[in-house]
Amino acid sequence: MTQGQALIDHAAKSLAQHPKQFAAVAAALLLSGGGGAFAVASLAPDASELPLREVIESVQSAVVPSSDSTNQPELSLYRSDITRSSDTADILLKRLGIDDTRAANFLRNDPLARQMLGRSGRNVTAEAGSVQNLLKLSARWCSDDSGQFKRLVIEKTSHGFASRLESAPLTASARLSSGTIRSSLFAATDDAGLPDAVATQLAEIFSTDIDFRRALRKDDRFNVVYEVLEGDGEPMRTGRVLSAEFVNAGKIFQAMWFQPPGVDNQGLALKGGYYTLDGQSKRRAFLSSPVEFSRVSSGFAMRFHPILQSWRAHLGTDFAAPTGTPARTVGDGTVSFAGVQSGYGNVVFIKHRNNTETVYAHLSKIMVQRGQGVDQGQTIGLVGATGWATGPHLHFEVRVDGVQHDPMAMAQKSETVPVSAAVLPLFKRVAANVQSELQAAASISQTRFE
Repeated sequence: MTQGQALIDHAAKSLAQHPKQFAAVAAALLLSGGGGAFAVASLAPDASELPLREVIESVQSAVVPSSDSTNQPELSLYRSDITRSSDTADILLKRLGIDDTRAANFLRNDPLARQMLGRSGRNVTAEAGSVQNLLKLSARWCSDDSGQFKRLVIEKTSHGFASRLESAPLTASARLSSGTIRSSLFAATDDAGLPDAVATQLAEIFSTDIDFRRALRKDDRFNVVYEVLEGDGEPMRTGRVLSAEFVNAGKIFQAMWFQPPGVDNQGLALKGGYYTLDGQSKRRAFLSSPVEFSRVSSGFAMRFHPILQSWRAHLGTDFAAPTGTPARTVGDGTVSFAGVQSGYGNVVFIKHRNNTETVYAHLSKIMVQRGQGVDQGQTIGLVGATGWATGPHLHFEVRVDGVQHDPMAMAQKSETVPVSAAVLPLFKRVAANVQSELQAAASISQTRFE
């Protein structure tokens, strides 16, 4: 038998065994039209003609956890909220997702829980079990500048609930923000999600550069880096502004907090303060305002006197503020008068250097006495409406040789003190980092403070 005949016989045998596969090949050749682009059909046996074999094996069933809950750890759920003045034990627990009669009864009767949870604004975190039972409740708050926060812990024990009061250190973290003036400083900081304390500090830091009551312009902008003081990872209060930049009418003002290393003659740490980034102190001999940033109801100019019903020169500045607002001295000095004077009502006069005197009138309460030395920023009385006043405000005057001057102008002219040469290299390194942080603050999206 020739090789050709053997090949033909083999092909015929394969065709007989796999007719479907050969039909597919033929169809592919016909469709390709001889162009060479065709699919190759498999010559393997047809799956429908293969023999079947059934295999049966036993399978180990999965282990089902025991339904006995005593052998399983209890699932804990956490929820946080802020206490309100209207809270009762039941209302607070319900808002925290707790349904626990024994826990509510404990909060109502435990003296520590009643005293510490009965105040609004305290951060509360509850740990609940799988059936909404209370396992642990923690309340945190900060009431002073000691660098500590208080923590009330109410915890379930084998003998019932127990309470304890703890103290722990606050931790500081830095946050960056920026904003644009559309109408007012406080409106802009609200839009940026900043607390009012940051807005007040910004106004204080740049008070001798910018008249925030009269000189703000639409599209002025600011960038700020500030501290948030936290307890157990929860914000407790706003800390210090660390650095800030304010652009007013196209002019850039910058400031940073800097505390020189070392101690003074009494062994106390040297005082820190705000400086420009080239090392000039932002602290001047006089503050521009005797109250924290406030709306001015009457400036240094002619005005129609509301009581005398005539136009008179108003040789001072009136700061509208609620009764009881602290009035502070704008510079170091000595109290030359503290008492009652005719239209001034309760008034304090303070003597400063260079024949300068400041006047604080219409006070509801005087907190200093004649001859007493006072420091810049010290509270000397409380705002009121005594004397010739139609409403609560502080009338403030600056006199030089007995002549009244614009307080804002006096503050801007007062001298500053630069960083000492000994710490200037360190200051420059810190200032370089501050510049980078302010650039980062300018580039971030505005986010709301929580």
